[in-house]
Amino acid sequence: MSAVPVKSGANGFYAARFADMRARLPGHSVAWLDAARERALHAFEQLGFPTTRDEAWKYSNLALLERRQFAPVGVAALADPALVAPHDVCGGYLVLFMDGRFAPALSRLPPGALVSNVAQALQQEPESLRGIENAPLANGVAALNAALFADGACIRLPAGAQLTAPIHLIFLATDADCLISPLNVIEMGEGSSATVIEHYAGMDGLAYWTNTRTHIRLRGNATLEHIGVLQESAKAYHTGTIAVDQASGSRYHSHSIALGGLFGRKDIGVRLAAEQAQCSLNGLYVTTGREHIDFHTCVDHLVAHGTSREFFKGVLSGASRAVFNGKVVVHPDAQQTDAQQSNKNLLLSEDAEIDTKPQLEIFADDVKCSHGATIGQLDESQVFYLRARGLSEQAARNVLTYAFCEEIIAQLPVEPLRKHLNQALLARLPDGDRLTELI
Repeated sequence: MSAVPVKSGANGFYAARFADMRARLPGHSVAWLDAARERALHAFEQLGFPTTRDEAWKYSNLALLERRQFAPVGVAALADPALVAPHDVCGGYLVLFMDGRFAPALSRLPPGALVSNVAQALQQEPESLRGIENAPLANGVAALNAALFADGACIRLPAGAQLTAPIHLIFLATDADCLISPLNVIEMGEGSSATVIEHYAGMDGLAYWTNTRTHIRLRGNATLEHIGVLQESAKAYHTGTIAVDQASGSRYHSHSIALGGLFGRKDIGVRLAAEQAQCSLNGLYVTTGREHIDFHTCVDHLVAHGTSREFFKGVLSGASRAVFNGKVVVHPDAQQTDAQQSNKNLLLSEDAEIDTKPQLEIFADDVKCSHGATIGQLDESQVFYLRARGLSEQAARNVLTYAFCEEIIAQLPVEPLRKHLNQALLARLPDGDRLTELI
């Protein structure tokens, strides 16, 4: 085990934390993983935090995050049912992580060994996770997760498994000034199907940083409904990467909902690596105050007969800012690709700002592809129509805003979660709680 040099500044702070806790990290005695962690730490030291000079981070400034020093969580928090209850809304299976560490006492796992946590898997059968060390590290924050990850969900469905109840992963932050680094692994066997909810939340008023990676592999004809929910504290930072590999005939349906957090950035990359693979990426972000949210997506059509759909909506108020960058790449062998992409945004204040950049890169000649983006305000004629029927001006604007958002929430396949997010959405609108009887 070689020593890790400690440098000054933010890079040096996290390098020192790595040196302190290296021997306590899951899988520390597994040679290939320990070496991978060290390589990742060196990559972080070389790459550092992304800056606005990086094209992919042009509109998302991490300078404030870089100046903070968030200490990686060392000890698991006590599992307090009262803290978990407001977020445990789906029924079905529950996999709970308190400050990034698995809380088995309050979790509800499916029978068998279908779902566990990464720390346990590395202790009992580390070779089953071979491959995580080869994941590309696109930037410094992803590299830092690869060095410091302490736990996360491990879902491995065998061929033909059909889970009818959703698997609800809750990552709850309860400690201030901490860095939480989950690594999630989802393996879907041939013809299997499941719904997985990846839900990040935090206690009100806490400042912390959640830095995540999720690796997903879908075997032939597997189907995954994957719902990502950001309901972080108003002072929290969230950075995350989702990497998806799809085999022949597989179907990946992603739903990303962002309803809280000071700063959020999600990178979603999907590789359609075999024919007849399908993916859909839907998303909704609702920002207020000085919140910042950034969604970067990339769909790689590598072979023929792939289908992708992408539809993101945003509502911005106050002095908040959002970024949407959606890229679709159709490679030379991906003939007869069908790809559509759309981003629609609603600005509710003069100080709100959206930077949207839909992209198509097409290297094949027999394809059907489209993309587009819109930015607008509420239709005053529709506001007038609702006011003429007895609603106040604010209530009329809220009804129209809710209707704009509901198109995305209505697609969620878990009804209790839809209700929960509808209430969370209304809570972010001025006097939105008064709309409950109208919706």
